[in-house]
Amino acid sequence: MNYMENLTLTKEWDKTFPKSDKVEHQKVTFHNRYGITLAADMYTPKNSDGKLAAIAVCGPFGAVKEQCSGLYAQTLAERGFLTIAFDPSFTGESGGQPRYMASPDINTEDFQAAVDFLSVQDNVDPDKIGICGICGWGGMAINTAALDTRIKATVTATMYDMSRVNANGYFDEGDNEESRFAAKEALNAQRTKDYASGEYVRGGGCLPLPVPEDVPFYVKDYSEYYKGRAYHSRSLNSNDGWNSIGCMSFINQPINTYSNEIRSAVLLIHGEKAHSCYFSRDAYEAMTKDSKYADNKELMIIPDAVHTDLYDGGGKDAIPFDKIEEFYREYLK
Repeated sequence: MNYMENLTLTKEWDKTFPKSDKVEHQKVTFHNRYGITLAADMYTPKNSDGKLAAIAVCGPFGAVKEQCSGLYAQTLAERGFLTIAFDPSFTGESGGQPRYMASPDINTEDFQAAVDFLSVQDNVDPDKIGICGICGWGGMAINTAALDTRIKATVTATMYDMSRVNANGYFDEGDNEESRFAAKEALNAQRTKDYASGEYVRGGGCLPLPVPEDVPFYVKDYSEYYKGRAYHSRSLNSNDGWNSIGCMSFINQPINTYSNEIRSAVLLIHGEKAHSCYFSRDAYEAMTKDSKYADNKELMIIPDAVHTDLYDGGGKDAIPFDKIEEFYREYLK
């Protein structure tokens, strides 16, 4: 089979983090089962030999691989794993048309396609593959782990359940039929306008800096990361965001339905002060309740950390890379 699109990939180092001298870096591509070609950065420990344990990293939702997924991937490669950080379908350097769309099905498939790719690399042990999902891709990682038995270990960081937040709003404040109907009515009205104009209207990314003082803290938190210390020209959150209708299918397509049937190991990491911490707490409870497979599941709460502290450390080394390495070494062996 040959479904590969021709992608134009940036050759220069354009990440939002410094390049490590401990790893080899190269651009790679692979396709998913829908024929969409995905672009990734591969990080390989220098002077490594034999078959390595491998990890696919993606997220946050609306970010690109040049931001924190690449930081995670490069750091884990420094610690001895072969890693890839990839752009999901329709975003970044990956293929897929139209641009700036999201799908609980296709985005779960993106993670599975990354596992496909890693499984056939000459320097990867196919029985030692893990995934790591950040923010909205944390929820996708759990969804993928519930489906793909090749995955032996899953880490989520500052996880979002995108189906839940699209259907219920933040903190479940819109978890009622009236609120959902109003949201669907507005989205479908926008669909008609988009079809008539022949163009998709973008929903808008993070607020420009400086952010007004009267907005919720998490809005300021996002903007300071995406518009400030980790701005990237291809990042949706750094610029004009998703298409306004780009994420509407999440409203009635819940993910993580069978998370308590995941037999492989899962580590959920979240900041104590993150507005989103309830997603990981609830996901861990759902994953372990009445489950025969709870012994290899763990929830780790980082004291005083906010949501984006687990994107890049927040200037206080909030990402527990030692714990993450220990977890992968235990379960990818």
